[in-house]
Amino acid sequence: MRKGCGIFFIVLMAAVLAGCAEKVNTQDQEPSGTLAVPEEDSKVPEEEDLDVVIELADGVYTAEFETDSSMFHVSEACEGKGTLTVEKGNMTIHVSLASKNIVKLYCGLAENAGKAEDGLLLPTEDTVTYSDGLSEVVYGFDIPVPAIGEEFDLALIGKKGTWYDHKVRVTSPVPADSKP
Repeated sequence: MRKGCGIFFIVLMAAVLAGCAEKVNTQDQEPSGTLAVPEEDSKVPEEEDLDVVIELADGVYTAEFETDSSMFHVSEACEGKGTLTVEKGNMTIHVSLASKNIVKLYCGLAENAGKAEDGLLLPTEDTVTYSDGLSEVVYGFDIPVPAIGEEFDLALIGKKGTWYDHKVRVTSPVPADSKP
């Protein structure tokens, strides 16, 4: 089944169920026998158009950390994932980067990062182990996550001293104690 058809079916079923819930006393009404179906040129909502809020229970999860850059990414030893911690509704993901070249992060835009006295995220030193058994010490960061699946601004500064804007997103949280 095509992706759009599945969403159309869900929307159609929701409309039918909503209509049934409204007709409590139907004895005086005659059934119409018709269903409202969108016209050919009307737009069926795509999955990314739907506002879905994912609320996670307090705990530790493994989650995907996606960036808009091949130069700013999670270490390949971590397979694009970080450790997401949820505590009292606040989410933070710890990611181990590919090197020690990124020295600070800022939640927001680069133009504001240079003016910020506080709010700068400082690195930790993380040891990552690759599939061949070799280990390396890289920088890691604890990054506040505003929402699962929503892109947000994250600025970074490297050893050269220039701030750069990036878009990042945290997706696919899985409880850390579960095996995929």
